[in-house]
Amino acid sequence: MNAIITISALTVGIVALTTNNTTISNSSTQAQQPQKVSQASTQKVATVKIDGSSTVYPITQAIAKDYQSNTKNSVQPTVTISGTSGGFEKFCTGKTDINNASRPISKEEMEVCKKNGVRYIEIPIAFDALTLVVNPQNNWAKDITLAELKKMWEPAAQGKITRWNQVRSSWVDRPLKLYGADQKSGTFDYFTEAVVGKAKESRTDYTASEDDEALVAGVTKDPNALGYFGYAYYEEHKGKLKALAVDSGKGPVLPSRETVEKSRYQPLSRPLFIYVNPWTAEYKQAVYQFVDYYLERAAKVSTTVGYVPLPAEAYRIGFVHLHKGKVGTVFDGKSQFDLTIGELLRKRKQF
Repeated sequence: MNAIITISALTVGIVALTTNNTTISNSSTQAQQPQKVSQASTQKVATVKIDGSSTVYPITQAIAKDYQSNTKNSVQPTVTISGTSGGFEKFCTGKTDINNASRPISKEEMEVCKKNGVRYIEIPIAFDALTLVVNPQNNWAKDITLAELKKMWEPAAQGKITRWNQVRSSWVDRPLKLYGADQKSGTFDYFTEAVVGKAKESRTDYTASEDDEALVAGVTKDPNALGYFGYAYYEEHKGKLKALAVDSGKGPVLPSRETVEKSRYQPLSRPLFIYVNPWTAEYKQAVYQFVDYYLERAAKVSTTVGYVPLPAEAYRIGFVHLHKGKVGTVFDGKSQFDLTIGELLRKRKQF
């Protein structure tokens, strides 16, 4: 996405931990050159570079903002958005310390990380309900089946499925205007694989954006629109949008915290992640410090912004994996559908 959001921070000097002998030596140096050391101490600020998914962004942005409001914290997180895939392009070349991801790391991305010597710790931080929305003026569609979604979005639909009544004969004869994630988005990868059957397989004659707010704006202005994005963006704008219930064969189910927790909203429920690489960071300890803070607050913040928090045990496991350097992924380079929160927790225990 084009929007870049940088979290403002207080400039704080970095103080090195040393042994007693080194402290004595440094004290002597400081006595001889107090002005030079003082200037150096004000120039270095511990930073944590974060990029990636717009879906995960609301959680990370809120935690980073809260983190910076505490004057005791000496770390400056910068949070930008370029989509899950765009974020991994930076992360796997060592340009960022943390990647927000709305899907697991792919096999291709794993290979790039390996080639560049970038190790990563995979930490789930919440569950999302990928949400189908229409304009409130739409009074004909209340639910949609997976087969109908595929009929709308598969590559073969391009230039052919252009009206609502072509999808379901009882729907009105009006133009069908589609809005969805950009190809660098993890949401695009997950949605296409879940609905069409193969990741990145989609018609291209739709309004695509890395900016979920742009998709929200498009649907709210277009009575003929249908779009999809993360549940948090629906929650924030639900007065201007109408969610469709999704029927995967067991009847229509609306997205909600309850239907995700009870594993009823399938296959569009999915885990959200941060991928952490503290080893090549300029300020290694700063990364640990910020991620510790993140895990302490992820459950509360996830709920606040509209996602489903994980059990407390999941965050404790994330903390252990971080500090034991548990490198890798439990997803073998692909998304897993119909995954429940309980199954995700068991995967972390067996990691």
